[in-house]
Amino acid sequence: MPFTFRQKVLFKHCDPAGIVFYPRYFEMINDAVETLFCDVLQWPFEEMHKDGGVPTASFNVTFTAPSRHGDLLDLNVAILRLGGSSMTLKTTARAGDQTRFVADQVIVNVDGTGRPRRWPESLRTLATPLLEGPK
Repeated sequence: MPFTFRQKVLFKHCDPAGIVFYPRYFEMINDAVETLFCDVLQWPFEEMHKDGGVPTASFNVTFTAPSRHGDLLDLNVAILRLGGSSMTLKTTARAGDQTRFVADQVIVNVDGTGRPRRWPESLRTLATPLLEGPK
């Protein structure tokens, strides 16, 4: 079951035409992932970043419809795969019944030197029931 992060499209997200400027979607995705880590996986970024992080190794986004100032988006984040140090996520943004974008992302858990490290067992325990892909 995906984690849902609700985001109202604000003035700061929009270009002069009144639609979301696409780099702002990446900020929204990061906000959703950060909230997933804090609220569900119990590993807030402010704790994680003391000695590491979860940089994005790859991103593939398909934009299907524009979003406008005032729209209410639900960013549904699904965990598709949990590897030794990597995690594959799929974020689907919807406004009502209309999909606005789908993003496939791979993040990697790294230590303070940037080297991959295994996910903590506590995170694995919390993430495993959320897996939508092979377990």
